[in-house]
Amino acid sequence: MAKRLKELSKLVDANKLYSVEEAADLVKQTAKAKFDESVEVHIRLGIDPKQSDQIVRGTVLLPNGIGKTRTVFVVAKGEKQTEAEKAGADKVGSTDLIEDIAKGDLNFDVLVATPDCMKDLSKVAKILGPKGLMPNPKSGTVTFDIGKTVQELKKGKVAYKNDSFGIVHCSVGKASFEKDKLVENIKTLVSAVLKAKPSAAKGQYVKSISVSSTMGPGIYIDQNSKM
Repeated sequence: MAKRLKELSKLVDANKLYSVEEAADLVKQTAKAKFDESVEVHIRLGIDPKQSDQIVRGTVLLPNGIGKTRTVFVVAKGEKQTEAEKAGADKVGSTDLIEDIAKGDLNFDVLVATPDCMKDLSKVAKILGPKGLMPNPKSGTVTFDIGKTVQELKKGKVAYKNDSFGIVHCSVGKASFEKDKLVENIKTLVSAVLKAKPSAAKGQYVKSISVSSTMGPGIYIDQNSKM
């Protein structure tokens, strides 16, 4: 462990469970890097990630955004292109945009597509898939409601999905956020994950919840504290 992280860890009791408010306060105190560190929540779930009916994924609109303006590209046709442009999409196109992607234009954070364009997008699935950029109905990025989707993505709508270990990792803002805004975002995310519990999941659903800054130590949250 780096000397810096050792010093920061002294501020956190590894054996204590903190309230959301205490955790948000601590994560700000331990974010001492020279850049504005991201704050991420990690939720370890009691699911079997190998079972498709136990996958936990979804989207949630964080009330205070994530502290970053995301670049949103849209693949659509006709009037939906105009709708995307009015909503603030950074780049809009159809087969021309797909060709740009095939040539290596991946300068976006989120790609949204209308259902009628998914067949054409399959041509670049091998490029987008490994990078987690392929539009998906479950993440809300395949839709005809283009305008609303683009606006929400710009405001702070994030997608979450458990990894191969059954853990959900999701950014909830920046260390520079006011504590109350971090608290609100954390509670919003946790609430969304709780509601997304698969019916096939048995036993204890949430094993642990922790929060940390990019370079800081993990701070565990008491699940019994008010969410």
